[in-house]
Amino acid sequence: MSGRVFGILSPFVGGDYYGAIIEGVNTAAVAAGDRVMAIQTLNPGSHSADRSGLPDFDRPLAWRHLSGLVVLPGAVATGYAKRAQQAGLPVVFVAQDAPASSVVLADNRSGVRDAVTHLIEHGHERIAFAGYLAHFDLRERHAGYAEALTAHGLEPLVMDTGDNHESGGEAVADLLIRAGMPVSAIVLGTDRNAIGLIGRMRAAGYAVPGDLSVIGFDDIADAAYLRPALCSVRQPLDELGGAVYELMDQPVSRREVPTVFVKRESCGCSGDGLQVSEAHTRALFQQVSYLQETLNIQYELGVALLGPQDRDPRDLAWLELTPATAGCLGLWHPDLPDTLHVRGGFRFPAGGVLPVDEFPPADLFERAYGANGEIVFVVPVRTPAQDWGMLAAVGRIQSTTPPGREMMNHSGSLLAKALDYGVMQEKLRQAALRDHLTGLPNRVLLEDRMAQAERRAAREAGYRFAILLLDLDGFKAVNDTHGHAIGDQLLIQVARRLTGRLRRTDTVARLGGDEFVVLIDGVSGSGGTHEVIAAIKATVTEPFTLDGHVVEVGLSIGAAISGDGTSDPDHLLREADAAMYRAKSVARQR
Repeated sequence: MSGRVFGILSPFVGGDYYGAIIEGVNTAAVAAGDRVMAIQTLNPGSHSADRSGLPDFDRPLAWRHLSGLVVLPGAVATGYAKRAQQAGLPVVFVAQDAPASSVVLADNRSGVRDAVTHLIEHGHERIAFAGYLAHFDLRERHAGYAEALTAHGLEPLVMDTGDNHESGGEAVADLLIRAGMPVSAIVLGTDRNAIGLIGRMRAAGYAVPGDLSVIGFDDIADAAYLRPALCSVRQPLDELGGAVYELMDQPVSRREVPTVFVKRESCGCSGDGLQVSEAHTRALFQQVSYLQETLNIQYELGVALLGPQDRDPRDLAWLELTPATAGCLGLWHPDLPDTLHVRGGFRFPAGGVLPVDEFPPADLFERAYGANGEIVFVVPVRTPAQDWGMLAAVGRIQSTTPPGREMMNHSGSLLAKALDYGVMQEKLRQAALRDHLTGLPNRVLLEDRMAQAERRAAREAGYRFAILLLDLDGFKAVNDTHGHAIGDQLLIQVARRLTGRLRRTDTVARLGGDEFVVLIDGVSGSGGTHEVIAAIKATVTEPFTLDGHVVEVGLSIGAAISGDGTSDPDHLLREADAAMYRAKSVARQR
């Protein structure tokens, strides 16, 4: 092994398009003794690259480990690639033009020209094109269509599908039907567009190819099994990936990989049917088994990460349910920008802090057996509510599922939601135990703290605790004079003064209104609270400045100490209440 690692930036790190290119790059890299890692730039759980827009991925992830970067369509903005080049990393773009960079393109025009010429040979003169023209390679396919029509003196009809999926083809079918079928043949930008269109046309009573001949692009596995079998244009993604790797060590250049028109039944040609053999049948059975296993994994992951938690999901024990062989989690450091706290090692020793350009740890690459299709994957762990960090795992490339349905995207999404859920649960727990205005413990949490003190007093003969009940004198006058907003600010400031005056082992709680309780942890003798009471009074009765107003209040305090006959918190609280009202009465008489 040369020790070189090449990063592949992709909206998704698997699927029958992105995964197939990643697979091709990896095959060429492994043959030359190198490795690749695939980095997902879309947020995990994104439905599709088309509908999600250009990701805002901008961190220099793993740059110190990498010897070059591959940028797949829609992965990052061109500014990211420029910064990588300035940092000394060669960059190769796939299926998109980029100035001053090496580019590998499928020769989309030639394959589509051949497809349109074939339709013209069938006698078609009204031929449409539909595709998601926001993408460079789709615009190239449209250009091949236009060139073929111009060469034969025919008029074009172009429609934008809005995406590369079945839904885009369905929308085009609806347009054609409403327009009274103005064409007899159509070329679509992707096979998934074509599959969606054929389904909608047949549901509306139209025959394919009788009423409409259809040709797609990509030659995905579904095309051959469709009825009628779908004509398509094949772009050899393995060759595309190989060409990408070759350009890494060459000056800036441009490489085009030819595409090939594949005849089947949807254009009007007679088909040969499915060529079934024992080897083919066994391969299909393996694919079905693989898909079933994938469904089982996704179900078990959902239960493990979104069900009741008996372990912290950040320890990555749930990766045991997946085909991953090793992994670690990097959580953004709260105090150090662009730095990850590495934890949760799965079959991999993880710990410490790394800058983002050194994540994942270099040793993780040694766990990936490239010849077996294993590489390091990295996916963001974030939701609209929180950017948690990055999940890195070693696993096999998935190149037969639709993009975005691979294990890494699913895992990153579930982990992010599990972490969000944990935060929400903690907030709910705190809300149930804390006063909403001051943030002090409420009656529920106070009762728990008092019960703990009672149990300690029962265990330790010399341990005593005190309960102080506090009531602000003159609080109603503050509300009446200055308004409830000032009154709320006063309560918040009183809470801050109390917590600042007392020890961390003591508890200050608010029962409601202007009534507070202080639990003193550990007092000496029956007079052990006198100094504390005096300090509290001095602190709280100092004037407050609130929104430009100087406000003063008095303070009445009643105290009760455990050990003088009882340590029952309720009894002590009643004693403190009685003592406080005696103190108020004395204050009034004065």
